[in-house]
Amino acid sequence: MLNYIWFSLLLLGIVTAVTIDLSDSATNKYRNGEPLFVLVKLDQPVIDSSKSSSANLMISKTVFNDFYNTKFNDDVEQNVKLTYNKEKKNFTAYFEVGDKSPAMWKEMAKINGKENDLSGTIVLREKLDSVLYTATFYTEGISFIKMKEVTNSAIDYAANAVKIALGLIGIMALWLGIMKIAEQSGLISLIAKGVRPLTKFLFPDVPHDHPAIGSMIMNISANMLGLGNAATPFGLKAMEELDSINPDKGTATNAMCTFLAINTAGLTLISATAIAIRAAAGSSDPAIIIGTSFFGALCATITGITAAKVLEKFSIPNFNFAQWLKSNMKFIFGFIVIAAVLIAAITSGIFSAFNTELVKSVISAVSVLAIPLIIITFVFYGAIKRVKLYEVFVDGAKEGFNVAIRIIPYLVAMLVAIGIFRAGGAMDFLILILSPVTNLIGMPAEALPMALMRPLSGSGSLGIMSEIISVHGADSFIGILVSTIMGSTETTFYVLALYFGTINIKRTRHAVAAGVLADIAGILGALFIVRILFG
Repeated sequence: MLNYIWFSLLLLGIVTAVTIDLSDSATNKYRNGEPLFVLVKLDQPVIDSSKSSSANLMISKTVFNDFYNTKFNDDVEQNVKLTYNKEKKNFTAYFEVGDKSPAMWKEMAKINGKENDLSGTIVLREKLDSVLYTATFYTEGISFIKMKEVTNSAIDYAANAVKIALGLIGIMALWLGIMKIAEQSGLISLIAKGVRPLTKFLFPDVPHDHPAIGSMIMNISANMLGLGNAATPFGLKAMEELDSINPDKGTATNAMCTFLAINTAGLTLISATAIAIRAAAGSSDPAIIIGTSFFGALCATITGITAAKVLEKFSIPNFNFAQWLKSNMKFIFGFIVIAAVLIAAITSGIFSAFNTELVKSVISAVSVLAIPLIIITFVFYGAIKRVKLYEVFVDGAKEGFNVAIRIIPYLVAMLVAIGIFRAGGAMDFLILILSPVTNLIGMPAEALPMALMRPLSGSGSLGIMSEIISVHGADSFIGILVSTIMGSTETTFYVLALYFGTINIKRTRHAVAAGVLADIAGILGALFIVRILFG
């Protein structure tokens, strides 16, 4: 499945970019070779052709908007550097676009990669006074902007993928070293026994005393506390342990798919990132999304687990659904009751009686103390059991280094595809296509980019969320909605590429479908709860 998704992201991104560039070229969107009538005010009356000089380029908003077919609200005044060309009797102009520059010029400046400069040619016409002239301005030739954005994005995302993987080396070495101590001391087995009823339902194919159980529980617990730095190494270790009992190497097992469905659901007690952005944006109550985010993530988790459990049955010959349902009825009934109580409590507004700041403080304190407590507990227990702590830790840390290096190709492949999909403009077309559907369910058009970007890119969705909040306000309906979506879902395709890449899984089976369904449920759950409480 990842093969088709990867190919589709690349194809759609590149095809869309080429289509847009050809359309822009056919309509001469950037007015290549056409004169823009401007006023030029020189800094000094006498032009020194031996060196560059400064000037002000002035254009009325009416002339600018008619020329570029835009709706810029202010007159344009741009400081430029001029270099006189004696042979052609004109000036080469160079300037840097800034916050006050027209959006069209900012777009044109992207042709130079990361720089924000734009150049062109100025021909002086009529002298109005000693320093003021009418003039014509020809911008540099602009073409294939989208394809150049695709190229730059592919390079940037490839570099970011390597940075992410290298950044994991230290964290992986630390946590896999600690996990090795816990495994040697028998602590992981004790943890697995304590949650056996839950793991027996979720992962029936994994022996209850297998090290994978402890790693998965540690990963899920760390994610719920918002400890992403600790959760990732635990998750990667869990995938390695699950692969050790995988009879068909290269193909995802049922346990792997269920485990990743839980991961991509992103069930977290407190969405620290979203709360921090809301606080920075001046929200009167940044923590108000704790309940709504948990509701959305709970919907995603229930859907992800259900989808994984249902879809895995299609690969079992002569599967007896009634018998399976009967054997798991008690757990399923208890799970539904607990979920229903939580949903009813949140929708009825009962959580509003609690002090959200107190809840935030308690969870934050637990999150801060969790890592030191885990380390000291695991090491102390290992010492009691006479484990050779230093040697065992080093052995585990070596595994962490190898895992971090091994995932680089998979991260590069997925992140580059996502970058090309975004930069090529395919995301904008997808939003346009889905808008009629999302309008029917009450999803604001402004929030749709956030909903679509969240499963693809964490940094991309973070940027979109910040932009939406800056425009609409942190405490507006849309501001609360995008904040809740941020806390209700995970970056599904990044997680799948990262975790499956660790153990060279080629056939992902139903993992992608379960993850995407979890994302959809989380987004719809976020929209539902925010509309009830704040709509």
